[in-house]
Amino acid sequence: MKFIKLFTMATVLMAIGHSSANALQFDMGRFSVKLTGYATGGIIEPDFQSTLFIGDWRVRGQMTYEANAALKIGAVYAMDQIAMDKGNAAREVFTFLESVQYGRLEFGFTDSIARKLGIGLPDVGGLRINDRPLFNEKIVPDGPVIADTALTSGRSKALRLNAVAAPVNGVQYGVSVAGITDDYDWAVDAGLKVRKSEGKIKTAYSVGVSFMDNPHDFDNEVYTPGVTADWRAQMSVGFNLQYNSWIWGTTGRIIYDMDPIGTPSDGFVVGTGISYDLLRYSVSLTYMFSDTGVWQRNIDDFADHMAIASFRYKYSELVDGWISGGITSKTPFVSAGLRITF
Repeated sequence: MKFIKLFTMATVLMAIGHSSANALQFDMGRFSVKLTGYATGGIIEPDFQSTLFIGDWRVRGQMTYEANAALKIGAVYAMDQIAMDKGNAAREVFTFLESVQYGRLEFGFTDSIARKLGIGLPDVGGLRINDRPLFNEKIVPDGPVIADTALTSGRSKALRLNAVAAPVNGVQYGVSVAGITDDYDWAVDAGLKVRKSEGKIKTAYSVGVSFMDNPHDFDNEVYTPGVTADWRAQMSVGFNLQYNSWIWGTTGRIIYDMDPIGTPSDGFVVGTGISYDLLRYSVSLTYMFSDTGVWQRNIDDFADHMAIASFRYKYSELVDGWISGGITSKTPFVSAGLRITF
């Protein structure tokens, strides 16, 4: 059977990928340079008919200077498969000032604070369901799909200033402003996260809001067209609960465009998922529902379902293999691969 063939291939990849490499870090007095990242290689079979290759990677470099015990100055550069596919020179590049007492300021090209404080869905596979899912590169839906429950107002094209407070009693909040871009006039985002980590049951809540003025062909989703409208408003919510090795999460995102031109790209997406870890093994089950164009009365909206089950085996500290199966855009699929981190 083809599924058995995929499982065998993933096992072979894990054996080949065994590595004893360590994360790259260099410290010299108050200066520190650290390089982290991962690489994923695998295959996917849409409709169990053809075997296609999928790949994903990310590299992140950070340089910091410790001015004193409570203050750091640094810079970050990151590049990944997503940025390369979109023709960008970086995923993010920014400088930061971090205070233990007050929090952190970031300036450059990076995600909004609403996204950074957001909560993703539990998933142990390697298909990147919380950031432009990999399976939709090979399985194209019949209509526009909002594939990410985390709020976003761009990353690599708009100059942004993030300000986030230091966590106090598990509460952290921040705001960001962005502009100097052809995608919109300006954008303001705000985020809040609350963590409760005492006891056996640990919880986390997040809320994010965003307002974007005069978006012009703003395209930051995978399978929705660029939006041109008077303004765009967004809101995201998330909840995460952990009990021992069990993690359950649910998230949602709403997008509303005022007087959009062309094919609608607003609507909502909701999702839920659960995962369980046992020694070197992890399993998860995740579901998402997207409804695009729901606010437009003169056209039919497009609904899309995604359900995926994943299994991961941690071969070593740096190498793990995964197998996933599910359905998206009415197309069943199975996938397997290897991930190496450093």
